[in-house]
Amino acid sequence: MKVAIIGANGKVGSKLGRILAERGDEPVGFIRKAEQAEQLEAQGIRTVIADLIATDADEFAKLLKTCDAVVFTAGAGGAGEELTTAIDGQGLVKIAKAAELANVRRFLLVSAFPDAGRGKETPASFEHYMKIKRQSEVDLVKTALDWTILRPGTLTDQAGTGKVNLGYTLMYDTISREDVAGTLAELLKYPETAGQILEVVKGEEQIETAVKIKAGK
Repeated sequence: MKVAIIGANGKVGSKLGRILAERGDEPVGFIRKAEQAEQLEAQGIRTVIADLIATDADEFAKLLKTCDAVVFTAGAGGAGEELTTAIDGQGLVKIAKAAELANVRRFLLVSAFPDAGRGKETPASFEHYMKIKRQSEVDLVKTALDWTILRPGTLTDQAGTGKVNLGYTLMYDTISREDVAGTLAELLKYPETAGQILEVVKGEEQIETAVKIKAGK
């Protein structure tokens, strides 16, 4: 399977690319800067330079033409409200349109857990981020794509366990980026999970089993 990873240089995207390459799939990492390529290429991730803000949907459609699926895991990473809107929001709309133009129907979006930060003093930038993430979900659901939305809990850099709690609505918790990447890789195997909005946090169920259940297997 040839998988376009939008945001391949991010911590989740790079881990997903490595997992896909190791299992024999063909990850294609979309990156903004040429200097980001070397490390990804060393992990078996072919790279394509395309700026999520500057490159238009038609050009992205040409680049996506030979792909079987798209995973959108790009994010502004707290770089300000303007960039959050441009990348997490408008960027998602642009890539979804490009996927439709390229007839690449399978589309996975890494979103945000709705309860993240609740009960804490959060800055306006965080509230804006959550608003944009929810809007991006709404925009994706309106498309004709075979989308799956994954809402991970707060991300950590701990080693993955290969085990998660995956459900339609969960109590808030944390999860390692490695296990989020593993869940995305497994979801790509099952087109039956299209049309589902799933939440994922750390847990005790093997990722493979958890995803199979959601696929009805």
